[in-house]
Amino acid sequence: MFKMFNFQEFISAFFVLFAIIDAIGSIPVFINLRKRGKNISASRASLLAFLIFLIFFYGGEAFLRLFGVDLSSFAIAGSLIIFLIAIELILDIEIFKDQPESPKDATFVPVVFPLIAGAGALTTLLSIRSQFADINVLLAILCNIICVYFILKAAKRLEKILKPGVIIIFQKFFGIILLAISVKLFTSSLTHLIKTFN
Repeated sequence: MFKMFNFQEFISAFFVLFAIIDAIGSIPVFINLRKRGKNISASRASLLAFLIFLIFFYGGEAFLRLFGVDLSSFAIAGSLIIFLIAIELILDIEIFKDQPESPKDATFVPVVFPLIAGAGALTTLLSIRSQFADINVLLAILCNIICVYFILKAAKRLEKILKPGVIIIFQKFFGIILLAISVKLFTSSLTHLIKTFN
């Protein structure tokens, strides 16, 4: 398997996934969740995201087919969740309201899904798997998860260092970036879905 390692393929897969996961762009979301009293475990989030990527890498399409869901529909659903998170950041409103019984832990939702191992990242994973050797994609996933771990750790420190005004500006800016990502994911997936029906 390691004989198929190709540095150029690895770098390409790494940067494609890094851009789609966009953990740096999600830092304001992590800070906002902490401000709302939510707990985020960097190690658990990284491990869960890695497991989801691995499961989806080997059985993603089969799993979706089991529920009669195609990749485009899955991506559209994920884009709508990212859209709502972006609206929360930009307009400073609370769409995902906490109920008394709501868990205080936000590690899995929304940090692991849809922010890290979201629909965009998972569909991208399946598309690059068809282009590159498995070992190169798997190493790219591992390196991205390591980056995610350190970014989540840094978010906690940034919350203490940055002034509230700076955090608000940061949130608005990356909220717009997240909004753009959600719109792009939605339109490209919808276009693909329409072409499939036609």
